[in-house]
Amino acid sequence: MCKEYGIWTSKSTSPYPKIVPEGDEVENPDPDKEYGCREPILVKLGPRRFLNAVGLTNLGAEVMREKIIEADIPDDRVKIGSIFGKTLEDYVKAAVILEDAVDVLEGNYSCPNSEKEGMIFGQDPEIVYNFTKAIVDAVNIPFLVKLTPNMDNVPYSIGDVAKASIDAGAYGVVLINTSGPHKNPHLYFGRGGESGAGIRDLRIECVREVREAVGRDPFISATGGIFTARDVRESIESGANAIGIGTALFGMNDQQIISYLPAIVKDLINGTDNASQFLRDVDMTYHRVKIEEVLNSDCDFKIFRTYREMKAEPGQFVYGYLPNINGKPGEKPFSVMDDEPLTLGVQERGYFTKAFNQLKKGDYFYFRGPYGKGLDVPDESDVVLVGGGCGIAGINLLAKRFSEKSDVTILLAAKDKDHISYLENFRRYGEVKVITEDGSLGRKGLVTGLFGSLDIGQDSYFFNCGPKAMVNAILPLELEITRFDRIYSSVDRITRCGMGGCGSCADSKGRRTCVEGPFISEK
Repeated sequence: MCKEYGIWTSKSTSPYPKIVPEGDEVENPDPDKEYGCREPILVKLGPRRFLNAVGLTNLGAEVMREKIIEADIPDDRVKIGSIFGKTLEDYVKAAVILEDAVDVLEGNYSCPNSEKEGMIFGQDPEIVYNFTKAIVDAVNIPFLVKLTPNMDNVPYSIGDVAKASIDAGAYGVVLINTSGPHKNPHLYFGRGGESGAGIRDLRIECVREVREAVGRDPFISATGGIFTARDVRESIESGANAIGIGTALFGMNDQQIISYLPAIVKDLINGTDNASQFLRDVDMTYHRVKIEEVLNSDCDFKIFRTYREMKAEPGQFVYGYLPNINGKPGEKPFSVMDDEPLTLGVQERGYFTKAFNQLKKGDYFYFRGPYGKGLDVPDESDVVLVGGGCGIAGINLLAKRFSEKSDVTILLAAKDKDHISYLENFRRYGEVKVITEDGSLGRKGLVTGLFGSLDIGQDSYFFNCGPKAMVNAILPLELEITRFDRIYSSVDRITRCGMGGCGSCADSKGRRTCVEGPFISEK
């Protein structure tokens, strides 16, 4: 099993517009980093078929080198670093920086190069040869070339480009990157690359062509539309030595992935198809809803109550979607405050939330979901819910459901009384304690000031929702009362696709909070 890291030089250039995420998701935006495209970054075309325009998101090779070295990666894993840059010098620099941190390097040659006026330089055998030779000469670890299948507009074949890679000293090639780009008005970028089942036949065709062009010895890794043992077998019979799986993992949690991958191996041995049971059919249907009421209308944190009832588990979230913000679509994830009817709390931070908070009673928006992992506690438990700022929205449904069978204590913290939302509602579900920074409601201070007055039993359950700084401050206080495995936290993270595909929301342990969370155990 491999762990792949997308790593680029700190001054790399992406073909996508440089867009900083909203508000304090990035405290000090770095002009040398790539933050990728705004949402929506993913569109479902059909069963297991997607278009994506994520953008070449990266922190720079120097930063990622340190992160890889510090990561707790088992010795039997192969670490692959995928490098990208604008120029040959960028590629060589990134390769040299990462050489001692990874086992294999992969050159992403499948993005437009401004020096070629928009041509994908992975289409040109001469450029591919020159880039590959320079990188191979600079490092002493295997180098793979990731190639584009999009060769229709050039006088070369993917076989020509693959042979140039091998002639320059590459250990092998990776086939294929996404197909396209294809235009789609539902992506913010307006176009994206297709992945999944729709490029299955193209992958097989490319692997066969490249194997014929490079001969029997060079290494070929096949990617694109691989879901079952049958897909793996077809790739191997076409000439592949290894398999890369991506889209198939959409919607799977960690345990499902852990079960799915060995199941494919067993299917290959036994001629069965048991791995298919782990594949998820991710629902990306957008539903149109009408706003019944806007609460806190004079505040930058607004609550939108709709006419539509839906079914959500405590802790889950949905994406709010607007089809036209200055000519572009937009979406962001929001906690489900209530599902009877659907109610969302929206803190104004930037591009999308500013537009959303201009909606009025009678207006419409769209949503998809719910996503994430629902929560539950044993009957008659002692439960403490801690909400800070806009995180208050994330604990309302927990309070509503848990109060039906458990004793609930609710701690609410915000900068002032206008940001303490749904107070009377919370009081119906349990004991409520309030603290504000300016003292305009409840006690004056930070949420840590409420812990001294708690009267709860040992081994209570804690659910925290709010800024990371808040969670870090209260965690030691909670551990004086209970165990790690009874503390769950949801912190503000960049959550982009909602189904575990882009990795933007991964925490320090690699857990994707959109699938494993958003409330994740602190154990």
